[in-house]
Amino acid sequence: MKEFTYTITDSQGMHARPAGLLVKQTKAYGDSITIWKGDKSADAKRLLAVMGLGVKQGEEVRIVIEGDTEQKACEELQKFFAENL
Repeated sequence: MKEFTYTITDSQGMHARPAGLLVKQTKAYGDSITIWKGDKSADAKRLLAVMGLGVKQGEEVRIVIEGDTEQKACEELQKFFAENL
């Protein structure tokens, strides 16, 4: 299992465009990827679930990755968050 935390810097939070890009990115991996905001979690491969978290600018999320390519997925998702959120 790999995980990392990220504080959202996008002024609109995790809105439809970056959430859609995130879902597309996570579907490229066979791993289980869960995004947490506080005590609420969502499957990062499901757009409505991700958007349902209602993540706003300045809030911290935790991404948990479990699977065969978790190291690669963790590194690439950290880069994705830095570039898009």
